[in-house]
Amino acid sequence: MFRKGLIQIYTGNGKGKTTAALGLALRATGQGFNVLILQSMKRQKNIGEIKVLESTNLPIKIEQYGRSVFFKTRTCEPMDIHMAHRGLRAFEKAMENGQYDMIILDEINTAIHFGLLKIEEVIRIIAKKPPNLHLILTGRKTAKELIEMSDLVTEMREIKHHYNKGVIAQKGIEY
Repeated sequence: MFRKGLIQIYTGNGKGKTTAALGLALRATGQGFNVLILQSMKRQKNIGEIKVLESTNLPIKIEQYGRSVFFKTRTCEPMDIHMAHRGLRAFEKAMENGQYDMIILDEINTAIHFGLLKIEEVIRIIAKKPPNLHLILTGRKTAKELIEMSDLVTEMREIKHHYNKGVIAQKGIEY
């Protein structure tokens, strides 16, 4: 059976972009897909999705390419740029070896926006996507060029957020 690999984007200022992509990964594995999740700008081990994936034998592999510090905006340091490029190379290599049915590039849109990756380089690599590979991109501030080349774009829009009332990140909700 032929499968058209889609490019999907989850973007916007609202909460739930990574969560949506993880839900899609779970759905895909239920249909026999092998899934790779490459997280840019992240290096946390005590988060729920990593803990549960390590405790199962689901065909989902997750790799992180970032530092353990969380940042919304700041000047990029050389280490951040280096790690983002390592993740991009891992993506390119994973596409070439063809073992995955779905690849999720978590926070790649934000990495591009912060200048860790150049949009032209990301587009050049995405253009090599095999026709049957599903590609999911997440993160705020998605470049127009990526939106134009995608098949589906969902924008998470913040209407109300508990952070604004002083509620900090909680286990099981934010991580």
